[in-house]
Amino acid sequence: MRHRIHGKQLCRDSEHRTAMLRNLAAGLFEHGQIETTLPKAKAVQPFVEKIITIAKRGDLNARRRIEQLINDRKIHSWVADPNVPDAAKQNDFFDLPAESDIEFNRYGDVRKAPRLVQHIMTQVASKFADRDGGYTRIVKIAKHRLGDGTDLVVLQLVGEEEGPQIGGGDSRRRTQKQRRRDFAAKVLASTTATEAPVDEASRVAPEVVEEVIEQAPETPDVEAASDDGEADTSEE
Repeated sequence: MRHRIHGKQLCRDSEHRTAMLRNLAAGLFEHGQIETTLPKAKAVQPFVEKIITIAKRGDLNARRRIEQLINDRKIHSWVADPNVPDAAKQNDFFDLPAESDIEFNRYGDVRKAPRLVQHIMTQVASKFADRDGGYTRIVKIAKHRLGDGTDLVVLQLVGEEEGPQIGGGDSRRRTQKQRRRDFAAKVLASTTATEAPVDEASRVAPEVVEEVIEQAPETPDVEAASDDGEADTSEE
């Protein structure tokens, strides 16, 4: 019997599972979205929404409660890191801090950077001030993890409709329908390209064509003329 057992164990003990959920939540708050497996996303989703609900209170008790639930670490240290490519530094979910706010020591370690709890209290909570729940969404993508082939999903914060949206995989019927549309468009483009372009200025109205045909002189029949000529020669 399952006495006092709540949630999924995820093949980990309690300490390892708690540390994993804290790291997943910290990555979600820092980057706006993370890519993980479906069981992990479902396990961390209520944990993230609980932290956001507490952060919306905005008082000292809420800050201390968040520090108990999640590890307060330095975030955005990769913004000023020269080893991180510029494409990975783009973040459409939150405003990135200036490079002057991040300092490194002579060994390359981060000495000064914004804190995670402060980031949750100021930026994350303000985005969901007018929302009463449902702060996250799970988007299924057509990707599988190498090794066991489990399904990968994207866990992201809602309210960022202007940012990059990740759609799920299309069904087989929708894929076939799209292929037929693409083929029909290709055939239509090839037929229109083979047709000779007609100049609109050179076109003649049908009424003018009929009038020219009526005014044209009648040409004698060539066969009748040849027969008359043969008759004349025979008589002579």
